[in-house]
Amino acid sequence: MASRRTTWRKLGSALALTLLAATAGACPLCYEAAKQMMTEGVRLDASDRAVLAARESDGTLKVVAVVKGADRVGDAVSDPVTEAEGAATAPGEPSLLLRDPTAPQWTSLGAIPLADADWLKAVAATRDVAGDRQKRTWPLTTSTADSLSNAGWRARVALVTPYLETENPLAARLAWGELARAPYATLDAARAKVDAARVEGWIDDPTLAPRRAAYVTLLGFVGGPGDGARLDDRIEAALASHDAKDLAALIASDLELGGPSHAEWVETRIFADRQRTMPEIEAALLALNVLGDANGSFPRGRVVEAYLDFIKERPPMAGFVAPQLAGWNVWDAAPGYAALMKSNAALDPASQFAIVNYLKRAAEAGVATQ
Repeated sequence: MASRRTTWRKLGSALALTLLAATAGACPLCYEAAKQMMTEGVRLDASDRAVLAARESDGTLKVVAVVKGADRVGDAVSDPVTEAEGAATAPGEPSLLLRDPTAPQWTSLGAIPLADADWLKAVAATRDVAGDRQKRTWPLTTSTADSLSNAGWRARVALVTPYLETENPLAARLAWGELARAPYATLDAARAKVDAARVEGWIDDPTLAPRRAAYVTLLGFVGGPGDGARLDDRIEAALASHDAKDLAALIASDLELGGPSHAEWVETRIFADRQRTMPEIEAALLALNVLGDANGSFPRGRVVEAYLDFIKERPPMAGFVAPQLAGWNVWDAAPGYAALMKSNAALDPASQFAIVNYLKRAAEAGVATQ
């Protein structure tokens, strides 16, 4: 019994932390970007100087385009240059050099066509677009996961989407990385920027498996009814094998395409199904939380309904959605939570702690809990 209780405590704590992270600026559906942390876009944002430079026949490295900073075309790069992994370039081929203001040397991220200089400059400029910014709560990076305004992110998403899986590896990595770390609500800027069939192809490509979550999420914004049907098939296959990898992204994309009526499927197929594993339940809750935070075409009110259904179906884990409800100032769960606490039901410790905090905040908000 003790070992079982410890296991539930670990699972509950992990789930609570995961869902709390979902209130962050960057989209938490794309785990690979979260693990990578230092994407090319992060480095570009953090640098005060960025240039394209090519080595001439005499060995001199000269600036051929300026992306950021006061350098000039034709300037020689005299300071040392370190190469990022896989950043080697052929003679005469332009490479993207970044200069962090605290570093004594340049960093080369690799080869990129001179024709892409204006695109890089436009991407870098989106950091200065004014407007509301996302909450600083998701620790994707130390500096820039939330450094752009929402308007800036939308401008950046629109710029990078056409470069997804482009021929140049560096441009493709930068485009994917920025898509993956963009706040979910800003991905609507990708509509009409890429064909859904291409996105489906990337999802099916085994060589692009580390990027799959981002592309599955993107499909929810650029796809249509046929893509929704294929997503249903993918989800059923994942549930049949209890494969939770990318499941949160699959569910979020499916709900984005299917609309509020599709949430009943989650309630029936996952919350009410006692064969579902903890990672599968966690994936469904994470997908709903992302949609609820965005409160876009899939309304937050329908997410709240699904959460209330989850509380009824899964009493031991009922508190796992309490932080999100409180964060949205939704107190509809207060009576149910109060009754659950009085019933002396066996609750996961993390769940019980979250419920107590929720009820305390509800009382502070003047909400009756009886």
